[in-house]
Amino acid sequence: MAERFGGRFSPGSGPLPGAPVTRAPAPAKPPRHRLEGRPFWLVLCGAPLLFTGFGDGPAQLATDLAAFAAIALSAWMTREGLRAEAAYDARRTARRPAIPRKALGAGLLALGVGLAAYPPENGLVGTVILAALAAALNLLAFGLDPTRNKGMEGIDPFQQDRVARVIDEAERHLAAMKDAITRTNDRRLLARVDMFAATARELFHAVETDPRDLTAARRYLGVYLMGARDATAKFADHWAATRDASARSDYEALLSDLEANFTARTQSLIDGGRDDLEVEIEVLRDRLAREGVVAREIVDQTGK
Repeated sequence: MAERFGGRFSPGSGPLPGAPVTRAPAPAKPPRHRLEGRPFWLVLCGAPLLFTGFGDGPAQLATDLAAFAAIALSAWMTREGLRAEAAYDARRTARRPAIPRKALGAGLLALGVGLAAYPPENGLVGTVILAALAAALNLLAFGLDPTRNKGMEGIDPFQQDRVARVIDEAERHLAAMKDAITRTNDRRLLARVDMFAATARELFHAVETDPRDLTAARRYLGVYLMGARDATAKFADHWAATRDASARSDYEALLSDLEANFTARTQSLIDGGRDDLEVEIEVLRDRLAREGVVAREIVDQTGK
């Protein structure tokens, strides 16, 4: 899609005269696994199967086409497993993937290689060996799926599920904001929305770390983001029709106010967690003192 050029001297793109020049941070990118593009080579390796079955009868043709389909599906499943692993690694707390996609990809690759190597001269044992080697090499190249939950020790699973649902909804609001502001074809506005999204995700991370903070942050994750989404959609439509500089200034001021509020709420949650920790330490010190135990490590950490 063509994108309108927006440089320093383009109308509506540069800062206003006399305004301080600030450098916008790079837009936040979704997590990406370093091996995500490599499963595509499996499809290329299996591509000859699309042609080898012609001239050998319908049974061989069907077998070769089924083998290619299994290999292609294996590549897709493996790539989805790598994406799920990247999302798992990017979050402070995360559940293990419900579906072991990389393991399924290895199984599908074994099936595809087995079908491709099934001619009678290879024998059943040879076919099984080749299929097992293909599955093993797939797992060796791309690794196993995450097998355990991360950062969820001592956290109520029901509460964690509530947090996950709320944050998923909040991410959809941010995605809708990005889609709406993209219609303006203005790089400065795109970067501005990315800055706000990065600030909002700091609050997401704080709530993920301690799901008990969900009640205090729920209005920010729901009502405020929904309002920001709707305001962005209305501004994008208005800007496309009028190029109203006053409306642009008001919208940027709204994002600044939202950023300030989200930052303050995030810091409040962090400070609240620190206060709770200090209370727990004090209670533990008193209990150890009553038991006649000197908690040297705790004294060193608190400085008391």
